[in-house]
Amino acid sequence: MGKTLAEKILSVKSGSEAKSGDIVIAKVDLIFVQDTTGPLSVKQFQAAGFERLANSVKAVLFLDHAAPSPGHELSNDHMLLRDFARETSSFLYDVGEGVCHQIVAESLAKPGDLIVGADSHTVTAGGLGAFACGMGSTDVAVALGLGKTWFRAPESIKVALSGRFPDGVYAKDLVLHLIGRIGVDGATYKALEFSGDAISNISIPERLTVANMAVEAGAKVGLFPADEVTRDYLSTQGRKSHYQPLFPDDDAIYEQTINISLAELQPTVAKPHTVDNIALARELKGTKIHQVFIGTCTNGRLDDLAVAARILKRKKIHPETRLVIAPASRGVLMAAMGAGYIQTLLEAGAIILPPGCGPCLGLHQGVLGAGEACLSTANRNFKGRMGNPEAFIYLGSPATAAATALKGEITDPREVM
Repeated sequence: MGKTLAEKILSVKSGSEAKSGDIVIAKVDLIFVQDTTGPLSVKQFQAAGFERLANSVKAVLFLDHAAPSPGHELSNDHMLLRDFARETSSFLYDVGEGVCHQIVAESLAKPGDLIVGADSHTVTAGGLGAFACGMGSTDVAVALGLGKTWFRAPESIKVALSGRFPDGVYAKDLVLHLIGRIGVDGATYKALEFSGDAISNISIPERLTVANMAVEAGAKVGLFPADEVTRDYLSTQGRKSHYQPLFPDDDAIYEQTINISLAELQPTVAKPHTVDNIALARELKGTKIHQVFIGTCTNGRLDDLAVAARILKRKKIHPETRLVIAPASRGVLMAAMGAGYIQTLLEAGAIILPPGCGPCLGLHQGVLGAGEACLSTANRNFKGRMGNPEAFIYLGSPATAAATALKGEITDPREVM
């Protein structure tokens, strides 16, 4: 009997014939933490009596959620993580290097890996064919000490994609459509596995966007096959040797199949205060937006900044709307500078933040005021997510975000492209 992608990876890492529903103990390839969850992981690691990291594991620490630190408490947490990195000889990406999930995709994850992180959006690496999932800080601490952890092999939902994105429609619109269709609990502890004839036309940055938001439907992982597109991406990152082909078996068993035609999608927005509360962008025309945020581990990549720059070139943003942009990594920022995107965005009136999470978590660099509304390219719009429970967060693609910044209200990007 054939295996899904999730079953294949867990079988290899556990040395067993893992099937959905099985409990397995599997070796972990990469473990990472960031500066809001990492300090607890470090303290739990020490409290458990571990003196060193497991020999088999690669451990990485990121300072990205509060970078640069906005307060002395968070600065102390940064010191704790820097000290731990030195003591354990683990890798540290310090302030300004970028968002953990982006750097993992750029430099660390590879097809077939088993990755755990103390952050729910660890699922992003599924865009490269890695079984990647978030775990609690204590579970991550134990995995750091043992180099392995337990999983219940998830049932898989097949998402079959056909056709091509029409003009003005992007991966963010696809994943918002999917979540709106199945609900925020529609894939709880399932694997969302993406397939179909459209896959070869979907770039790795687009795949990362979709995989990143799989957890917003409750999924354990969001998985794409590792194909020639994956190989070409790894090659451009100087990691061609990290590629291995990875596909589900033709006779794999799925819990259900969801068919989506990309050609039928339209620019889509998630309304406050849940990700599955979706509407078409054109249906929300007239909704006043005070701040637009382009960035995060969902849509802070070079292609995203290119789309925004194309829409805003030789134009000015609405005088009553702020446009805040945070490149997802130092590499993205440098490439965007080289391509002229940063200058274009600055000339349009944007504020450019250092690489990192920026306003996404509501810690600093763009906290909303009471009653204000933000159109964000992030992955969550829960009440209080951006630092103020009296504010309103809408989610959309970078194209929708740029068009909205231009008009000062939610705008279908096709109106201005």
